[in-house]
Amino acid sequence: MYVFNRLDNGIRVVMENITYVNSVSIGVIIGNGSIKEDKHINGISHFIEHMLFKGTKNRNAKEIAEAIDNIGGQLNAFTGKEYTCYYAQVLDNHLSIAIDVLGDMLNNSLFLEEDIEKEKGVVMEEVSMYLDSPEDLVYDLLNEIMFENTSLAYPILGTEETIDRFRKDVLLDYFYENYTPENIVISLVGNLDIKHTIKLLNQYFGSFNKERKKGSIKNKSNFRFIQNIKGLEKDIEQLNFCLGMEGVERGSDDMYPLLVMNNIFGGSMSSRLFQKIREDRGLAYSVYSHPSSYEDIGTFTIYAGLNSEQMVNVVKLIDEDIKYIKKNLISKDELIKSKEQLKGNYILGMEGTFSRMFEIGKSLLMLNKVQSPEEVLDQINRVTIEDVEKIVKQIFDKNKFNIAYVGDLENSEKVEKQIKDILFN
Repeated sequence: MYVFNRLDNGIRVVMENITYVNSVSIGVIIGNGSIKEDKHINGISHFIEHMLFKGTKNRNAKEIAEAIDNIGGQLNAFTGKEYTCYYAQVLDNHLSIAIDVLGDMLNNSLFLEEDIEKEKGVVMEEVSMYLDSPEDLVYDLLNEIMFENTSLAYPILGTEETIDRFRKDVLLDYFYENYTPENIVISLVGNLDIKHTIKLLNQYFGSFNKERKKGSIKNKSNFRFIQNIKGLEKDIEQLNFCLGMEGVERGSDDMYPLLVMNNIFGGSMSSRLFQKIREDRGLAYSVYSHPSSYEDIGTFTIYAGLNSEQMVNVVKLIDEDIKYIKKNLISKDELIKSKEQLKGNYILGMEGTFSRMFEIGKSLLMLNKVQSPEEVLDQINRVTIEDVEKIVKQIFDKNKFNIAYVGDLENSEKVEKQIKDILFN
């Protein structure tokens, strides 16, 4: 059972008390990520995430880390396209310490100039490490061409050029403009005393940014999917290939039919793509498909990691599977199996307090509601073959296919032409 509340300054709180565990996961989730940025400050959301660990009026960076390490807990954060999450996992009797530390980070971070300059080097190294990861790089490249001229095209980490421009006043202006009470959800799951926890949250978070201006509103983008292809030559052994297309936006009724279809098409080891390309032909080590969803748009992506010499052959097989599912759809047996697989994955994924905390917190922040596990399972159960037919026709529109690849591809112009002839015509 979920408990909802609001702090004195309007921050929303969602809690789930699980009495049979001995721990609590707490997350402070802010509706802010790279989607709120422009090209001049790209990466600022992620950089601010780093700065909140660098020191407060009450603790230096080492003391922030030690406060949680010393009680055997975990403290971390991550930034996405649409949100930033600061979280701690601790034993239930240490929850007050976790709330104190996270509240201190949010309310009292110093953003010292010397720390900002040092952290620029750290984040630039993170960018360099990311650029050395071709599987991550190919997704950035795909976003670049699918979401051209919109903020979804920007990398979450930013670039060396944008990071180098960050100054204290710029960081603080952005922080207080976007870290506002109406843009924050605090989520807790575990063995907790509800009344006492609300009292603690009000003590440490209830006055945060209470008098500041309201947060910025992201301008809606006019997304326009067209056929694009872009490659990045990189001297590596494996070629990383992505085929992206328009999906469904977050909260859409079509999401569950899409998830059911994805399981059958390429979302699991028993899927058609995996079995045909990896198991039957041995043409790729990794091949899968998955949906992503945002406020105004969604994507559906097929990824393959393969030898560059097999690229055309793999693309032909992907095209065959797309044509097959469009013509023949799925069987009743496949529908039943996919639903059971989805339900099993969902239930297992919600076993831990962190997973539950993040899921309900993100849902409240992004959708302003939280579905119970029973409601989610019911949504899965209600998917029909007709629902899948609708989503198949909607997703696999060749006029909206986008291709990105990273690797060492000989005769790239010739290969690109072959791929376009297969997928675009």
